[in-house]
Amino acid sequence: MTGLRAIVVGAAAGGGFPQWNCRGPVCARFWDGDPRVQARTQSSLAVSVSGEDWLLLNCSPDIRQQIIQTPALQPRQTPRHTPIGAVLVTNGDIDHIAGLLTLREKQRFTLYGTASVLKALKDNRVFDALDPKFVSRKAIELGATKELLPGLEVETFAVPGKVPLYLEEGEPDIGAEGENTIGVRVSSKRTGSTLYYIPGCAHVPDSLFKRLRGASLLLFDGTLWQDDEMIQSGAGKKTGRRMGHISMSGPEGSIAAFAKAEIAQKIFVHINNTNPTLIDDGPERRQAEEAGWEIAYDGMEISL
Repeated sequence: MTGLRAIVVGAAAGGGFPQWNCRGPVCARFWDGDPRVQARTQSSLAVSVSGEDWLLLNCSPDIRQQIIQTPALQPRQTPRHTPIGAVLVTNGDIDHIAGLLTLREKQRFTLYGTASVLKALKDNRVFDALDPKFVSRKAIELGATKELLPGLEVETFAVPGKVPLYLEEGEPDIGAEGENTIGVRVSSKRTGSTLYYIPGCAHVPDSLFKRLRGASLLLFDGTLWQDDEMIQSGAGKKTGRRMGHISMSGPEGSIAAFAKAEIAQKIFVHINNTNPTLIDDGPERRQAEEAGWEIAYDGMEISL
């Protein structure tokens, strides 16, 4: 295998679906046994060109469960083994870094992130549980293309976002582009097959549209269906915009933003527990699918 293989290890946003303390309109369907909704763990994607060594994009609090339900990521050689050769975090959000603490049993892999995200990990000494004798941390520069695993190349680039909630001081700069929120282009060095992974994005500027136009595969931020969704459902007081996430619907949403982007396959990931597209036959799901989008689920596999 030399092309790209991708597995959606976790399709949900922070808290997963259903969230443990949520009985909003969508979560209630799950608790009541509605077969039209299915559980999803928190946001992560695994990619490989060999099928043997895997790059994990983000490491959610659910990583142990995700490994259990993803055979490709399970140990299968020596008494201490993992196919996960590297982890790249796209931001410092808890749902993308907390799982690193589960990977603390002196197993060798390389941890990549921007300098600012790696600094946030360094400043929090709980992450010292990742023994530096085994887990090396390497900063990845925006715009640089690096071979993180044999034959697997990655380019990182800034997308509009914000600092993680636990680092906010005063009013954060929503939509700022820098090292706090990045997108990732993953390619097979041999075949050139490419995917883009952007689980968090505040809006779609022209530069991002041009970068993604004509792409073979885009996995994109699907946190909310509409900007005030959490307020309307009684699940929170923040809009999607305040959280640094573009909504799917509406004239300024991602469906409209990419309508003319000529992207071959578009998949929503990082889907919040309030998002009605989680309902299999709901009107919002149909609207997204009619616009050419798929709704990710745990275990979803794509080959390029």
